[in-house]
Amino acid sequence: MRVPGITPLTDADVHRITGSFFLEGPDRGRVLSAFWVLLVLSAVIAAAGVIADSVATVIGAMIVAPLMRPILGTACAVVLARHRQIVLNVLLVVAGAASVVLVGYLLGALVQLPVTADTNSQVAGRVSPRLIDLVAALATGVVGAYALTRADVADSLPGVAIAISLVPPLAVVGLTLESGEPGQAAGALLLFGTNVAAIIATGTLVLLVARFRHAAQEAGVPVRRLAGRSLVIVIASVLVVSVPLAVGSRTVLREQLVVADAEPVARAWADGQGWELTDVELRNGTLVVVVIGPEARPDLAGLRPLLDEAGLADVDLDVTFLAGDSVLQPATA
Repeated sequence: MRVPGITPLTDADVHRITGSFFLEGPDRGRVLSAFWVLLVLSAVIAAAGVIADSVATVIGAMIVAPLMRPILGTACAVVLARHRQIVLNVLLVVAGAASVVLVGYLLGALVQLPVTADTNSQVAGRVSPRLIDLVAALATGVVGAYALTRADVADSLPGVAIAISLVPPLAVVGLTLESGEPGQAAGALLLFGTNVAAIIATGTLVLLVARFRHAAQEAGVPVRRLAGRSLVIVIASVLVVSVPLAVGSRTVLREQLVVADAEPVARAWADGQGWELTDVELRNGTLVVVVIGPEARPDLAGLRPLLDEAGLADVDLDVTFLAGDSVLQPATA
């Protein structure tokens, strides 16, 4: 049965795919050396971009990163039941991931200030993955696998590299570990694992739908018997990561609801004191309210009862005062 949008794979397609994503043949050493060079460079770029809180630099690291190759190679090997290739590609993914974490840790040691979600938006965006991140990863994985089967749409792969986050979360793992935040490191590692599981799962599905096994047999490429256990493991990996993602989604939703309830209360209180509310956020279970105004501090006693009446009696409160007056001191030298 022909699936709309997926053209039959030719012998050339099969050899292109296996040649690009299987670690075999006389070019194996050359491929591996290029992989490690690009991986280390992308890890340095990603870690530096996160430290500098630079979106553009992090995007550059995504484009350079070669981790998509062994991940898609794992999907190809699963479909063809090439167990040796599965092991080789998985080992390459694990070793590559560990290397990026190490690079992030070492670069983090060179920075005086800790690199954490509290002060860095690049870290904050990668330590609390949610179910929507899994949905995005699954969709991106479909695009990547589809581009794999169609040489004429291979130009979309750089866009896939940007859409799917592989090296930056690993850099965040190293940076947050070095900064003494293992919880944030675990969240970033979960995001990486989510993306890997999604790419393998969707890559396997797309290649099966594209009849990659049949095309490989026609092209004379070795194909082993596909055991149902392999497909179960692929599906189970996605289900496993979805559990903590669901918990994370619930936590984020609760934080958003608390902030939504607290913001109008805090704003009304600040206005009544002659101060201006600049920020309201829930940080580690504590509601942080930031206000700015004259040097005289407002009466804090009135805010707590108002929050309690709004149903936020179980939320700790931290109010930060920013005096609005400033004095310019000229240089003496």
